[in-house]
Amino acid sequence: MEYVSLGRGGPTVSAVGLGMWQAGGKAWGADVRDADCRKAMERAVDLGINLVDTAEAYGDGHSEQVMSRAIKDLGRDRVFIATKVGGWHLRADDVKKACAGSLKRLGVREIDLYQVHWPDPWSQVPLRETMKALEALHRAGRVRNIGVSNFAVRDLEEARSLLSRTDIRSNQVRYNMLQREVEAEVIPYCKREGIAILAWSPIGKGILTGKYHDGKRPTDRIRSDEDLFKAANLRAVTPLIRALRTIGRAHGKTPGQVALAWLRRHRNVVPIPGAKRPSQSQENADAAGWSLSARELRTLGAVLGRIRIDTF
Repeated sequence: MEYVSLGRGGPTVSAVGLGMWQAGGKAWGADVRDADCRKAMERAVDLGINLVDTAEAYGDGHSEQVMSRAIKDLGRDRVFIATKVGGWHLRADDVKKACAGSLKRLGVREIDLYQVHWPDPWSQVPLRETMKALEALHRAGRVRNIGVSNFAVRDLEEARSLLSRTDIRSNQVRYNMLQREVEAEVIPYCKREGIAILAWSPIGKGILTGKYHDGKRPTDRIRSDEDLFKAANLRAVTPLIRALRTIGRAHGKTPGQVALAWLRRHRNVVPIPGAKRPSQSQENADAAGWSLSARELRTLGAVLGRIRIDTF
């Protein structure tokens, strides 16, 4: 496994992480089982993946509970735990209670990376209140690093200005070959400021694996209404899947692994694909330790330039 720093001067994490959203329950399909998700995590860690991401929002903490059993078997020192406080828990007291709840469910004494899951657009909790509560947890040793998720640059700048003893370590955002909105401002800003990007949905919830097509769409609750899986979009993506397969064959890699390597061309981007079973963890881990050539990147760029995705 290849390892990188989580942000400038930050802790060392695997170049590919593991997302545990799928362990929150049956939303990702009837075939999702706690035991399989736990085995997937254990396999990932055995393969060198140490960054494992979850959230209190995933199944009302169920994902954290599934992780706790794996952590107990693996050993705490082998797992870099990233979790998130939900956007409805951003009052100071709520942040502290949410952290305590996550610690209890995970069965640990400290969280390696504690992230604000999303900015609060409804209750209008001042960001100052949230960040000061996070910094208090950092001072108390409950949180080793502070991160955010789904923050635009303006939110990032404000959040950073409110911290006095530490800085934002990472920003977790949706980023894959088909959903690239963060390339306009977030990616350049974070690269310049030494902030890591954790890329969620790095293979577009599975569309970039080539598993789905016009005649085969996902039926689970998470993806059944996802714009990417509209019939027109599945047809539009066909040339990209073809290119991913062609490039993958040259490296002995799958289309999904090529899509992850495309993200890793940015040194500060760590993709966190999910895994519902150990074989998927193996595939994720094998996406690290190699890179695409400049010619291959140009080929993919040309294909992407011709694809038009309908998101309405």
